[in-house]
Amino acid sequence: MVQFSHQHAIEVLETSRCKPLLDEVIEAISGVTDDNVIHKFASLPPAKSISRAINDLLKERLVEKGWLAESPIFQARGYRGKKWRLDFAKDKVSIEVAFNHGEAIPWNLLKPVMASQLNHIEKAVQTEVGVVICATKAMKTAGNFDSAVGEFEKFLTYLLPMQAVLPTPILLIGLDAPHSFHVKGVKEGGREFGSVVRHENY
Repeated sequence: MVQFSHQHAIEVLETSRCKPLLDEVIEAISGVTDDNVIHKFASLPPAKSISRAINDLLKERLVEKGWLAESPIFQARGYRGKKWRLDFAKDKVSIEVAFNHGEAIPWNLLKPVMASQLNHIEKAVQTEVGVVICATKAMKTAGNFDSAVGEFEKFLTYLLPMQAVLPTPILLIGLDAPHSFHVKGVKEGGREFGSVVRHENY
């Protein structure tokens, strides 16, 4: 995985109150093996990419460690829909897993800010630092992600111009391509599905 620390996120996450949470995030990501992804991908309905397989595996591992999935940011009834939720939250840290369209990059970056800043709407969660997990360009290609998905390298281009509206420390994590396989697109009945191709010597 590759990382970028916005607003000194890594320094904040390395403090005693946040380090155990950072360790849990890194353990959850590192614990997802190529074989895990292949088996999960095969168990799900046919899909173009491995994005849902990775999402589900990360969710299993984080929930197992006590992270709250689909955590609302606000208390007010009109602000508890999916748009106003974090993917995960625990104590001082909020997480977004961002495998969606590149146009959603600003929103993915703003949600940890809303979770950490005071607001006119009563808060349901109050964090201090955000973690945004996304795919690198290499992962997009190897995992047969849609070309419109926002990748790590594109996220980086948003951080500087949005710096004034992103005061919250955010650790951006880009997931590397799998070592032992890639996903090949196969068209059937006008739709494209992904097929796992194992690499030689694995």
